[in-house]
Amino acid sequence: MKTDKELYSYQKGAINKIFKRFEEAPDDYHLLYQLPTGGGKTVIFSEMVRQYLKHHNKKVLVMTHRIELCKQTSKMLSGFGVVNKVVDSKANLDDQKDYDCFVAMVETLNNRLNDDKLDISDIGLVIIDEAHYNSFTKLFKFFEKSFILGVTATPLSSNIKLPMTDNYNELIVGESIEALIENEFLARAETYSYNVGLTSLVVGSNGDYTVKSSEDLYTNNDMLSKLIQGYEKHSKGKKTLIFNNGINTSLHVYDAFRSAGYPIAHLDNTATKKQRKAILKWFKETPNAIITSVSILTTGFDEPTIDTIVLNRATKSLTLYYQMIGRGSRILQKKSTFTVIDLGNNLHRFGPWGADLDWQKIFNSPNYYLENILDDENIENSFRYEMPSEIRTEFSNSDDVYYDIKEAYTNSVRNGESSKVVLEGSIKQHAWICIENSEDVYDALSLAKMLDEDIDYRIQRYSKCISKSTFNFLHWLKGDYRLKLRNYLRENFDEKFEEIHGRPPED
Repeated sequence: MKTDKELYSYQKGAINKIFKRFEEAPDDYHLLYQLPTGGGKTVIFSEMVRQYLKHHNKKVLVMTHRIELCKQTSKMLSGFGVVNKVVDSKANLDDQKDYDCFVAMVETLNNRLNDDKLDISDIGLVIIDEAHYNSFTKLFKFFEKSFILGVTATPLSSNIKLPMTDNYNELIVGESIEALIENEFLARAETYSYNVGLTSLVVGSNGDYTVKSSEDLYTNNDMLSKLIQGYEKHSKGKKTLIFNNGINTSLHVYDAFRSAGYPIAHLDNTATKKQRKAILKWFKETPNAIITSVSILTTGFDEPTIDTIVLNRATKSLTLYYQMIGRGSRILQKKSTFTVIDLGNNLHRFGPWGADLDWQKIFNSPNYYLENILDDENIENSFRYEMPSEIRTEFSNSDDVYYDIKEAYTNSVRNGESSKVVLEGSIKQHAWICIENSEDVYDALSLAKMLDEDIDYRIQRYSKCISKSTFNFLHWLKGDYRLKLRNYLRENFDEKFEEIHGRPPED
């Protein structure tokens, strides 16, 4: 077996380290290897298979969890000169004795093994791609005398009740994302995060947000507008991949972008192979193409020309967070950075993509890591409203436009005052900055209309302070606030104008 593939030094180092453990450990040792998306995990284990078959009189089995990965892995192995057989639902296993390497999808393999259709008596090495998925663990009982190597970008189980440390004896950590960026193997992410209220989201039995609650939030006009504004500000004209949690959301995104005149396609797992192939071909060949997607393209998809990743969803899965962003990290000759637009507070939850995570600690104590991830309420409590730049320019005479609702509420409680003084103070501050940037009351009233987003933010913060947040109450409170702000401006404009500017307003 020969190969024309040239491995990087860190990949060769990883292979040497893994084989050293292979030689020292018992035959049934379970080893886990971590390497970031884009670092070349498939390249590494393909070269390992080549070397293993050259020096051992045993066979190799590679397991994947998706048919696309099965085919890609088989193709990569062939590129390394490893003749292999794909064990899928249509595979004829009459010739299995002619092969030393098999590539199988987990469910198909499970069926074949339970039906005793595949001879695994001489399998010495089992490699598991995307090992964090727990679907593989049910097959371990078949390989009690085999060396098992799991590979993953994130050694954190997809099921918190089944930690990886229960199934693997040891973790070897590969190159960090930062090291791969510094050595120009990966592109650097430039992240723009938008604060989003997520307390309406519901966590399902799988530990992540439900599709239903996500779709209720991400299909509303405010979120769709925020998505398009984020795209236009940071990614207009660039190749963009949008991740959503739900087909309905993706279709709303498709309609919104298409109505705005942007070239976009929708892709989910109901698409036929022909449709998917055509869409991905169009995406590859079109410089400003946009794909809005669901439950697909997070693994087994490699398109280096992607310039922007949009997380139009929230997730509690560190693995999914890294997988989604990793789709944009492939480097090109003229691409050393890519853009991430986060509309799910994921940056606040997990930190920047490529942060210095202690994978050994996460592997050994996953519950400790998961329990210390900030929940949505704590994340939102740390938010500070930032006025969009185009609106902030209209208030250029004001040094500061921020009003801390929580601090004002705390002071009101400390002083024994009614909580109503919080909103009264907020209205006066809003009026002040409107008058500060106006020449007459009509200017001030016009500026007040630009404060809608800030007003909604303040009302949300206030409702959390008083623990009252029903839809009808918030709707009434927002309307009442706007009415009182307008009335305050009309009644106090002249007096406050003179106080601010040192002169009466001109007639």
